[in-house]
This record gives sequence, structure tokens and C-alpha cells, in this order.
Amino acid sequence: MLSLSRGAALRASSRAFSTTPSRSSDMARLLLIGRLGKDPEVRYTKTNKEYVAYTIATTNNSPTAEGVQPTTTWHHVLSFHPSANNFLRTLKRGSLVFAEANFELRQPDPNADPDSPEGQRQIFLRHEHLRVLRQPPREKEDNESE
Repeated sequence: MLSLSRGAALRASSRAFSTTPSRSSDMARLLLIGRLGKDPEVRYTKTNKEYVAYTIATTNNSPTAEGVQPTTTWHHVLSFHPSANNFLRTLKRGSLVFAEANFELRQPDPNADPDSPEGQRQIFLRHEHLRVLRQPPREKEDNESE
């Protein structure tokens, strides 16, 4: 009985690293914890569909010859969920957020100018979920008026 369950475990683990081509149901997800770089913006597609674009700044500490240096990475996320868009509109720059986004890598158009966005590899982050961890620090102007 032990050998039977061990054999099943070996079969299960060997299937986890399949060499079959990817399917349309495969996905990549990115989890981010960072601060909103600016207030979320409402935008419209060419077909007049509303979406919200927001930017999350994350900081990584990278070792250098001078020591550890913080580097900031800006992640541009798009939300096409109407109910989420209503919530995103209320957020302010500086809010600490936890965001989940689907990740899509688009290859450059071979006929496009290499300096244009279409001629470069693009990463698209599609909003799935966002949770506010901390409200932004209050501005000095707000404190002075009280």
C-alpha cells in the first residue's frame, strides 16, 4: 500500500513540469505591495469603454559597491471592472495598497518603429483585486488648516 501511494506521488510530481504547450487557460499573476504614485485616472478605450489606470511604486533594496541602494519600480495597472473602478476612484496618491493583477506580455510588432511603444515588448497588468493597507500620510496643508 505504501508503494502504491509513493507511485501516485511520483506520477503527480512528474506531471507538474509538463512540456506540453501552454493553453489559453494558463495565467500569470503579479502580487504587489506598494504606494499609489498618483490618484487613479479614469480613461476610455477607442470603443468608449471606461477603465481606470493607476500606478503602484514598489521599492527594492539592491546591493551596490557603496552599500545597499533602494530602487523604485513603477507598475502601471489597468482596471476594466465597473464595480472596482468606482472604488478605485476614491483612492488617493500615497495610499499603501496590496494589489493582485493578471500579467500579459505582448511581443513587439515587427513592422513598427523600434522606438514606439508598439515596437517594444510591453507588459500589461490587468487589475483583479486591491486592498488598502494604509491611508496616505496627511499633507502639511491639511494639518495647518485645523
